[in-house]
Amino acid sequence: MTARAGFQHEIAALNEELATMGTMIEEAIERCFQAMEQEDKDGAQEIIRGDRRINDMEKAIEAHCLSLMLKQQPVVAGDLRIVSTALKVVTDMERIGDHAADIAELVLRMDSARIYEEIKAIPQMAEAAKNMVHDAVHAFINCDVEAAKQNMKKDDVVDELFNRVKEEIVKQLKSDTGHIDGCIDAIMVAKYLERIGDHAVNICEWTEFHETGELNHIRLV
Repeated sequence: MTARAGFQHEIAALNEELATMGTMIEEAIERCFQAMEQEDKDGAQEIIRGDRRINDMEKAIEAHCLSLMLKQQPVVAGDLRIVSTALKVVTDMERIGDHAADIAELVLRMDSARIYEEIKAIPQMAEAAKNMVHDAVHAFINCDVEAAKQNMKKDDVVDELFNRVKEEIVKQLKSDTGHIDGCIDAIMVAKYLERIGDHAVNICEWTEFHETGELNHIRLV
């Protein structure tokens, strides 16, 4: 196997690892809201424990990237961008996993089924954020800049749903002032989802850099 073929083989393996980690964080988000809807405290605990596996996956991918840099010594700008952006993307993916665990922590203490039922924008926001993560990771793996650009626009939907959550919570507080703690928890859940959307945007931006060497219209490499 030539050096070039060896490098391409390693990149394919790296993409498989990123796809696996992407599936893990998508499942963590989905399971969070299943636990929330069903008030499944055991399920929430499992999500929190599962965050360790996501962290371990991040470390494994980082080690793979560093090994590629040391052993393959990419000198072509495009090759260097492939490895360096993978290091950036995996950090955003790990943070998404953290936010899923943060939501699970809230599920453990709050009247989650009531919030899920009454704050209608929360499950919609969760679905939108999860879809953004899925599309962002796949755009990166497939080097699809156009798909990444289209996905970034979906952050407006997540932001609009965040505003709807706040409006619904204001209505709740006006009708039931004894539900203040639950409303605060609902705002925290929505804020974590908004951050998940922001991390998905970051992944899309790194996809563009991966292909063009530009980040936010600034040439870097």
